[in-house]
Amino acid sequence: MPVNRRNVVHNPKGGWDVKGGGSRSSGRFDTQKQAIDKANKIIDHLGGGEVTVHGRDGKIRDSDTRAPGRDPNPPRDKK
Repeated sequence: MPVNRRNVVHNPKGGWDVKGGGSRSSGRFDTQKQAIDKANKIIDHLGGGEVTVHGRDGKIRDSDTRAPGRDPNPPRDKK
């Protein structure tokens, strides 16, 4: 089963984009927070998946699995 993914990336022309698997953007936003919020809404609407946030340098800063997606690195149970 394919995993729904959205990436939040810096746009060299300014602002932040939400991108899926292709090169097209799902939207451009003034702030990274606005783009993250939109990516979360898209993933929630699709039934869960992964949101990956990239910094201005393109490196991954954060990743979030939205339920009911399968987290590839779930937190360990505390004993």
